[in-house]
Amino acid sequence: MTLKLKHAIARFNRKFDVGHACPMAIFMLGYMVWFSIIETIPRKFYFQVILLADRVIPFVEQFVIPYYSWFFYVAFGLVIVYIYDRNEFDRLCTMLIIGMSLFLLVSTFLPTRQPLRLASMPRDNIFTKLIGKLWTTDTPTNVWPSIHVYNTTVIEIAFFSAARGPMKKKFFRAVTFVWAVLIIMSTFFIKQHSLFDVLSALAIAAICYGVVYLSDHVIRFRKWDMKA
Repeated sequence: MTLKLKHAIARFNRKFDVGHACPMAIFMLGYMVWFSIIETIPRKFYFQVILLADRVIPFVEQFVIPYYSWFFYVAFGLVIVYIYDRNEFDRLCTMLIIGMSLFLLVSTFLPTRQPLRLASMPRDNIFTKLIGKLWTTDTPTNVWPSIHVYNTTVIEIAFFSAARGPMKKKFFRAVTFVWAVLIIMSTFFIKQHSLFDVLSALAIAAICYGVVYLSDHVIRFRKWDMKA
């Protein structure tokens, strides 16, 4: 490694402290492995999650776009909070770890299933095709609580709580809030989740907010910072 490259890496580490993100990256890797395993294990019994209101909610295939945008929303949220506010990043990651760990435990020991998917698509368009592909890769099991809703909510909390960067701007907060609401609505409009999953995820996020923000129980990642 040339001396110039070493200096470039050192400057990058001093500016971004990439090691600070290592614990969350490790957790996400473990989460994906665990989730992949429980998704492939056949179960004899599932707890069915559904509310009467789910039967009257229409199927709106256009909401598949905000549903898919969730993946970018989460990545964007983590990166921008990480860059501008490390204290907020620690709070955000603590809430993500709590909620996602709870989801894994529930899915492992109390597997759930929702019976809301349509037997056939009512229309043939690009949106229903996207939903069809989604349904072939994502089973209607292990749905409680909705991680789509939970992660979206806690990232939005971080956006409104961050003390630095563009997250303080009203325009940024307005745009991301509307984006978050559309993502949450998409989960029940494309029949991926029951309202029970959605409301439960919001309630859990509220409880975690009390634990992390009001009681200040936060996992601090500063010891991982790289000081090269």
